[in-house]
Amino acid sequence: MTTTAIRVQGIEKSFKDLRVLRGVDFEVARGSIFALLGSNGAGKTTLVRILSTLLKADAGTATVLGHDVGANPGEVRESISLTGQFAAVDEVLTGRENLVLVAKLRHLANPGAIADGLLERFSLTEAGGRKAAEYSGGMRRRLDIAMSLIGNPPVIFLDEPTTGLDPQARIEVWQTVKELAGHGTTVLLTTQYLDEAEHLADRIAILHKGTIIQNGTLGELKRLLPPAEVEYVEKQPSLEDVFLALVGEPAGEAEEQEKKEASR
Repeated sequence: MTTTAIRVQGIEKSFKDLRVLRGVDFEVARGSIFALLGSNGAGKTTLVRILSTLLKADAGTATVLGHDVGANPGEVRESISLTGQFAAVDEVLTGRENLVLVAKLRHLANPGAIADGLLERFSLTEAGGRKAAEYSGGMRRRLDIAMSLIGNPPVIFLDEPTTGLDPQARIEVWQTVKELAGHGTTVLLTTQYLDEAEHLADRIAILHKGTIIQNGTLGELKRLLPPAEVEYVEKQPSLEDVFLALVGEPAGEAEEQEKKEASR
């Protein structure tokens, strides 16, 4: 069995005259956390939509667990789950009812037992009988991720999973993501938060203007810059230092490119 869960080679995508992806290449190892780091408009969401079979690439190939996303989308969908930037829970239903509903839609046996197991795994048992509308942002996001794990998909895509969350909620989601990888799930997450990539990822790829400009472990990326000398003491570069040196702009600087993508 191959140790590669996701392989992307030469992926390109344009929207009319707007080139969003310009030949993207990377691989993700099974059971690892891979962070796709980039500013708004870098093409992160477009790439995730292609990998999850929601969008067709103009050129290049991509496989998930050996299944080609273009030629075999059905096999890919059976192997993955996608959690978007905003929690897709039904706020009228309770947390448990949300989980039971998804289990029933997937035609799984014992949906109640599946729901109870996930509530316990994500520390939501006490809140399981409350409507999702009453949940905090972190709880709602944890429920959203729990829903995406029904059926035990070996690969999960998290598109900016902590957007709009407060610091405590972000930490809760980080813990959840680490637990996913600990259980053997391959996680590809997109983020524009440097600390998120630094805290979570086994490998980090920096996507800038539609192409991967660097890809490596945190240590490998930091070694791209020499240590700075501060009052005769060497200060090792941070991921922020590396990012700014490579792309010349803060990771969170807003651009209009991905907004254009979403509206098409």
